[in-house]
Amino acid sequence: MKIGSIDLGERPVFLAPMEDVTDMAFRLTCKEMGADVVVTEFVSSEAIIRDVKKTLNKLAVDERERPVAIQIYGQNVESMVNAAITASKANPDYIDINFGCPVRKVAGKGAGAGMLRTIPLMMEITSKVVKATHLPVTVKTRLGWDEKSIIINDIAEMLQDCGIAALTIHGRTRAQMYTGEADWEMIGKVKNNPRIKIPIIGNGDIDSAEKAKQMFDIYGVDGIMIGRAAVGNPWIFKQVKQFLNDGTLPEMPNLSERIDFCQKHLEGSMVQKGDIRALHEMRKHYSGYFRAVKNFKPFKIELMNAKTLDELKDIFGRIRESAEAE
Repeated sequence: MKIGSIDLGERPVFLAPMEDVTDMAFRLTCKEMGADVVVTEFVSSEAIIRDVKKTLNKLAVDERERPVAIQIYGQNVESMVNAAITASKANPDYIDINFGCPVRKVAGKGAGAGMLRTIPLMMEITSKVVKATHLPVTVKTRLGWDEKSIIINDIAEMLQDCGIAALTIHGRTRAQMYTGEADWEMIGKVKNNPRIKIPIIGNGDIDSAEKAKQMFDIYGVDGIMIGRAAVGNPWIFKQVKQFLNDGTLPEMPNLSERIDFCQKHLEGSMVQKGDIRALHEMRKHYSGYFRAVKNFKPFKIELMNAKTLDELKDIFGRIRESAEAE
């Protein structure tokens, strides 16, 4: 599979963009574990053009991440064009446009999945962003606004005509948010549409190596994207890649290795984002990193309330001791 001239090999596995999750530290962790492509947290076009420091920090990429994409969102043509130009200067491998975020603060304002209700504007933004940057441009979107407007097949053709290099489809409508099951049948129909020539990346409910292989085998997608299943669980990429290569599964990391991953991830986030924000955002990962720990609830409460790295290191130490004592 290729995005523009970027050769990703056969059956690439992507880390999905997730707000307050896919910072550089986590992206690097996932790359270490085998993710073929990583994508930044989504970045507001309006915040980029206003030079909001917190937002501009999200544009930073590291050579070790490549291939890496910066994802932008917004509902104003000029702002999206200017944001794409600014993001391109950060030197990612490609630019991704978010037409899929379902949360109210984004979709409710017409951005993200809100674009599924204003198709002409979606196409205008896409076409002008493609023309504004020298980098390949991709799009991530959903099946439609709700079950009465499943329009992904038509949208895919229109987006392709705008010049995008690849399309990622989350197999749900905006109305579904993250409930119910992703409809991979619809993703497969887009992939098998004879008019579609660009790569199609499938997204939604991939939480195991076995399921990843099924999606490739059954629906013929060019790539798959893993989101929520990777939170606190970066080694899912190692599992998927090995299973795709030889049908076997690697041994899961032991508790000590999980703690080392967690601490390295946290320390990297602190460097990029500062201690307070990193400690807050790390809370989303603890259940995944410590999934196998018995009687974890009291420790989780302590982890959620910890205010310094030293406090966390102390808790990590006591988690190790507790597990060794069993």
